Amino acid sequence: MNHPALVSVGRRGKATLIWLATRPMTSTGRGTPARPPGHGRRGRAEVNGLDLLLLVQRARDAAFSWIAASGFAGFGARTRILLPFRVGNADRISIGSDVLIGPGSWLIVPRLDEPGPAIVIGDRVRMNETSISAVKSVVIEDGVAIARGVYISDHTHGFDDPDVFIRDQPLVRVDPVRICRGAWLGQNVVIMPGVTVGAGAVVGANSVVRDDVPARSVVAGTPARLIRQLTA
Repeated sequence: MNHPALVSVGRRGKATLIWLATRPMTSTGRGTPARPPGHGRRGRAEVNGLDLLLLVQRARDAAFSWIAASGFAGFGARTRILLPFRVGNADRISIGSDVLIGPGSWLIVPRLDEPGPAIVIGDRVRMNETSISAVKSVVIEDGVAIARGVYISDHTHGFDDPDVFIRDQPLVRVDPVRICRGAWLGQNVVIMPGVTVGAGAVVGANSVVRDDVPARSVVAGTPARLIRQLTA
């Protein structure tokens, strides 16, 4: 599989990786770690171990994204998924182009009620440690920025039966969610079923959003309330 992100390290690179995997945790005694064989000689550039590890990490994530792409309902060009990543029923999830899904994210369609994609993510969306769960429809439009720890769902669990664990009770209040173009969700925001966040809106960190958010507005709080309206 020839992919631009899968880098051939060559003989010297392989020797370096073997050395990194087998060397003891010691240093040269001068405050710097020991160098791999063939590196650090006069007239040659020294190897930066961190850069090497980051390169391997990027290649791993690019390879995962490329291989996993065929399992989704749609997967746009230059989209990257950074590991670790969890997904359920990926064939009901469509992801646009130039999307970055950061490590620790989880996308799941727990019930197959709809024939098409239940989660639709537009182009140039950024998320990190984000959980999205959809039964009917969660749409994230183009250019949305989602900070760490955000939870978005179009449903909740019932909790009426005291003799049944809440996690085992039926899903209730299934209602579509839409995060419109260019909106920004701050850290640890929770988006409840039936909510539409308007284009260019800002949701403050740790907010719980139960009602629609007007376009070009700032909301915050638990529950989220309008703070101010942004200029057009």
